[in-house]
Amino acid sequence: MAATTHREPSLLQALFPLAFLVGLLSGAVYLFGDGAAGGPSQIALMLAAGVGIIVALRNGYQFREIEQGIVHGISLSMGAILILLVVGSVIGTWILSGVVPTMIYYGLLILKPSIFYAAACIICAMVSMATGSSWTTAGTVGVALIGIASAQDLHLGLAAGAIVSGAYFGDKLSPLSDTTNLAPAIAGTDLFTHIRHMLWTTVPALIISLVLFAVAGFVVPSPTSTQALETILSALKANFAIGPHLLLPAVLVIVMVVRKVPALPALLIGALVGCVFAVIFQQAAVARFVGEADLPTWQAMIKGSWMALSSGFKLESGNAALDELLTRGGMESMLGTVWLILAAMMFGGVMEVAGLLQKIAAAVLGLVRGTGSLIVATLGTCIGMNVVASDQYISIVIPGRMYRAEFQRRGLHPKNLSRSLEDAGTMTSALVPWNTCGAFMATTLGVATLTYAPFAFLNLLNPLIAAVYGFTGFTIERLAPELDGDAVVAGAAQGVAREPVVPVS
Repeated sequence: MAATTHREPSLLQALFPLAFLVGLLSGAVYLFGDGAAGGPSQIALMLAAGVGIIVALRNGYQFREIEQGIVHGISLSMGAILILLVVGSVIGTWILSGVVPTMIYYGLLILKPSIFYAAACIICAMVSMATGSSWTTAGTVGVALIGIASAQDLHLGLAAGAIVSGAYFGDKLSPLSDTTNLAPAIAGTDLFTHIRHMLWTTVPALIISLVLFAVAGFVVPSPTSTQALETILSALKANFAIGPHLLLPAVLVIVMVVRKVPALPALLIGALVGCVFAVIFQQAAVARFVGEADLPTWQAMIKGSWMALSSGFKLESGNAALDELLTRGGMESMLGTVWLILAAMMFGGVMEVAGLLQKIAAAVLGLVRGTGSLIVATLGTCIGMNVVASDQYISIVIPGRMYRAEFQRRGLHPKNLSRSLEDAGTMTSALVPWNTCGAFMATTLGVATLTYAPFAFLNLLNPLIAAVYGFTGFTIERLAPELDGDAVVAGAAQGVAREPVVPVS
């Protein structure tokens, strides 16, 4: 059979599915608000994918080719989906076992409203630096911190923004982070050169963010009465055994990730250890949760743990605020987000296999003139890939491949490219509701992406600082005159041509 001839799409064709998607998503947000991610956004993404399929068919692509592109795109997200499901189980079992209630209890005693936002950012930055994972950070200490904010009646958008900012500080700078290793490999430089160069943009962004969070702690109104707080503290002690020993599952997970145990098995072990702790230390809470008085104790313990893993924990304490705070978790709670990720990756797969992403990227490159515009083009393309392809790894890989030769041609050190890829690709992924990272953070923290995004100061500031550096030339380094680009990148770019099979940050 003769090979199929593919016609190159026009720029208008490439932009049409994207414009259609933006229109539908805007309508979904207008009509459904924070509930847009519960179904309307998924429908918008799938309808926009349908428009992309029509364009691809018109340009000579066979549906089998398009289908393979969709399957390939979805396959890249399977690691994210598996971790998402396990995090749901971690949340359910850690509430049942008293891990999260203990974190909240001690946090309420220590973290005063005036310092909460800045302290939450610092805590998450430290944990994410140790683990290299924004997802692990949000799924463990992030859940506890958002619980503390809720109990203290603080601004949840600000609280989640502080958590996301701190989580992504480590995700970007830790040598244990997958994106921190991926970006220099794509750009053609080494890991520690890349990390040192990122300090110039990331540290100033963190300092400014901490100042803003500190100011917010004093400016944003805090509850004037401590009665509600004392009520929640009493309710926590009445419904759970509280003690420092119950923090051990969280410590165990952090230690495992630091020791380079992959995130998926580390979190799964954390969920199972939570079940063991529930059986040992929270028998009364488990029995109330199961609600079957005639069930033998050992059966109630097994059933309660099983329920927490699958459908999450439900608290009926009589305190409405605490019940809302601790009724959550389970794999079942993540299914809406899984649906969102599948729909997003379907759209991204169609756009890539039909050459529509590449056409948009080529048009952007045609506008590049000086170093500043090249840096901004790289940043903008990374942000665009996070929006269109819905995955932070694609937002690093595709722009890295696109602009690597241009950086080399202009005599720019590849670490400038690797830093730009992370300044925008890694940092803005959590700001897009249908991106795997934005969907994960919203589901895990229980705060809509568009609610916390304006307050994720670190994530917003990083690409802006990078753009300023690009136009001013500050910290933009060139290759030594005696070296050409190939000599610099030789040996550092092994495997760049491979499509990465990525774990999740």
